[in-house]
Amino acid sequence: MSCPLIANADTMRLTRVDGCGRPICGDDSAFVFDCFAKLSMNANVDEGDDVEYKAANGRVCGFKRGCPSFKGYDVELDFFSVSPELIEIATGNPVVYGFDGKPIGYDDCSVRCNGGFALELWAEVLGEDVCKTTSGGHGAWIYFLLPWVSNGRLGDLEIGSEAASLTLTGATRASGAWGVGPYNVVAVDAAGMAGPMLTPLGANCHRRTFLTTIAPPAATCAYAPVTGPPCLAS
Repeated sequence: MSCPLIANADTMRLTRVDGCGRPICGDDSAFVFDCFAKLSMNANVDEGDDVEYKAANGRVCGFKRGCPSFKGYDVELDFFSVSPELIEIATGNPVVYGFDGKPIGYDDCSVRCNGGFALELWAEVLGEDVCKTTSGGHGAWIYFLLPWVSNGRLGDLEIGSEAASLTLTGATRASGAWGVGPYNVVAVDAAGMAGPMLTPLGANCHRRTFLTTIAPPAATCAYAPVTGPPCLAS
């Protein structure tokens, strides 16, 4: 399928990462959800300084356009689910627990500038040949990976007569250690077997995007485990 069309965002997964951008293994290290309105990934670019040589008579003798420097993406997520687990992974602020040990709320304390989270987004794809495969697939998705988002924080919150939503902002970082990741997100053979990404993400990269026939994970309202191959090797 050479010209996939994005239909709509489907599912999102957040995974906590450490101060080097490595996924953190554990039973409470991820959260999968689909109750969100939109995800914005706004490019942060320094346009650089132009160099111009102008003669006394006003003629331009030489000119060199400044080289832009890509700083990363400023991330903004609008979502509806007031989930303590989601907010804890994204911001690092603590969960409030009830008498039975289950999360019932969260505290707003500070902005976590080290560590952070990885963000994965699956968006459904339209196309005549989406289901014309012999691998037993059930569709196709555009998969977005932001392997390291830091400085996660919640924005303003207004509660009134209308539907309320939360806004999470953050910024991507490069030089992370996500590698091929701990999840099976792409077909690794002609039979459609799911496996990790086939090549690791480069050290200076902020985002990866590709077409996949591997369906996203099911959304839950609880912490999800991270137990992939990197965890077994550690």
